[in-house]
Amino acid sequence: MQRDIRRELQDRILILDGGLGTQIQARKLTEADYGGHPGCNDYLAVSRPDLLAEIHAAYFEAGADIVSTDSFNANPISLADYGLQDRVYELNKAAAALARSVADRFETQDGRPRFVAGSVGPTNRSASMSPDVNDPGLRNVTFDELAEGYAEQMRGLIDGGADLILVETVFDTLNCKAAVYAL
Repeated sequence: MQRDIRRELQDRILILDGGLGTQIQARKLTEADYGGHPGCNDYLAVSRPDLLAEIHAAYFEAGADIVSTDSFNANPISLADYGLQDRVYELNKAAAALARSVADRFETQDGRPRFVAGSVGPTNRSASMSPDVNDPGLRNVTFDELAEGYAEQMRGLIDGGADLILVETVFDTLNCKAAVYAL
């Protein structure tokens, strides 16, 4: 089915899903659910796609028009905490493809277009603030590193079927600028 989010926005208000992380936390997952990467919600796209599909479906059933991907921290900087920095593209593509498949299923059922927002979070580092109060000029990430990581993340999201990119939870405007630049 042909989806045109701009056209839909001209005709009606589109409803975005709610929090994905809170829905995941409510499931009381075990270490096994995370496929050897405890606490890495972004890995659930490959270790527990059934769980994420259930959450996406629940939001569509509740009336959402857009679901966001399970990719908030799926950038190389944040995924390095789990040793997964080399799997950025794969995890983002999987998260978007999973959300896209659920959106397509609901779209087929009633003909109403459904959309996927590729979720891009802030990373766990700040380009504007020093991690050391005794060295205010110190930075543990550069603008270029952020932009490169965001670009890799966004390529996976787009290739997986995301209709739009959602840069969310901005705590550092320079990080946000790197995300917009990457996009």
